[in-house]
Amino acid sequence: MGFRTCRVAGMGLSNLFGDIYRNKTVLVTGHTGFKGSWLAMWLNDLGAKVIGLSLGPVSEPSHYDLAHFDIISVLGDIRDPKSIAEVIDTYNPQIIFHLAAQSLVRYSYKNPVDTFETNIMGTINVFEACRKSKSVNAIINITSDKCYENREWVWGYREKDRMGGFDPYSCSKGCAELITSSYRNSFFNLSGYGATHNILLASARAGNIIGGGDWGDDRLLPDIMRAVKRNAEVIIRNPTASRPWQHVLEPLSGYLILGQRLLEGRTEYADGWNFGPNIECTTNVENLVKSCKKIWNRIQYKTVTDKSNPHEAGQLKLDCSKAHSLLKWKPVWDLQRTLEMTLNWYRDYYEKNKINSIANLRAYYDDAKSQELHWTLQ
Repeated sequence: MGFRTCRVAGMGLSNLFGDIYRNKTVLVTGHTGFKGSWLAMWLNDLGAKVIGLSLGPVSEPSHYDLAHFDIISVLGDIRDPKSIAEVIDTYNPQIIFHLAAQSLVRYSYKNPVDTFETNIMGTINVFEACRKSKSVNAIINITSDKCYENREWVWGYREKDRMGGFDPYSCSKGCAELITSSYRNSFFNLSGYGATHNILLASARAGNIIGGGDWGDDRLLPDIMRAVKRNAEVIIRNPTASRPWQHVLEPLSGYLILGQRLLEGRTEYADGWNFGPNIECTTNVENLVKSCKKIWNRIQYKTVTDKSNPHEAGQLKLDCSKAHSLLKWKPVWDLQRTLEMTLNWYRDYYEKNKINSIANLRAYYDDAKSQELHWTLQ
């Protein structure tokens, strides 16, 4: 394992989430990834002591390398149980956000063993290390909207719908959810909380995340941005696929609310949760690209139908009524605002060498507060 410390002052948004993260030690697995790096940055600004465990960044550039925030970074592999145990034993985190994963559908067809080892055994390794820890009080396992058995329904999947997965990636995330449920029932049972153990375990499901700083392979917005940089057309391979698009900060706010409740010892929140955008944010790939082009006219594209492409879901969305009602969580930005914030992040990076992540977080906070969302008023 390798260690790296990043030191940059944050905004200090101390009044969010009841100020519960201030001075807490938080472990984020997968912190060098797109979503993990945004979460680590936000936790840093909430006053947490953030420990990251992950492989190195998988893209060049990467949001993790560009953002520079105040965390302790440990390079390690969740497939190695010793790496996880050493980090937990050394830093004694109170809550773990488990995001480390092999997250690509098409890659999973080419590398199913790596996908299953990372997403299934890696998750088990995290849980096992937590079982032996005296410091951990809360775990949130971040999976995917693709964990559900997708029947191409027009309505959203609810938390109690059946787990499944056509492709290896989706199947691995369905398995990760079943493993979460098994560990919660077997080792972190709610009836024994406070007596035989002190850990509350939840899972969170979200998908189709966009935002500045994502250069991951085989993802729509990163593909568009790479094409813009080359002054080339981006190839759209699945133009009619319909997805609910949301900014990366949206599910992260949900994870942070959920983490707050677990740290408060609220056993009723140790469960599975969906975090997705409002229905107005659902559109197909081609319409999304057209909307992007209206914001940044440098974007050029063409659609190419290739029947040899592996199977991907044509339609997939989540029912988030449970989070709306019980967590009092709801999205902040509509699709237009989401696209503007995302594309302007990339435009400022490419044309001005400017990183807007902290500014985006401030804008998100201000908009959420103007809507009087519960997590901003505590």
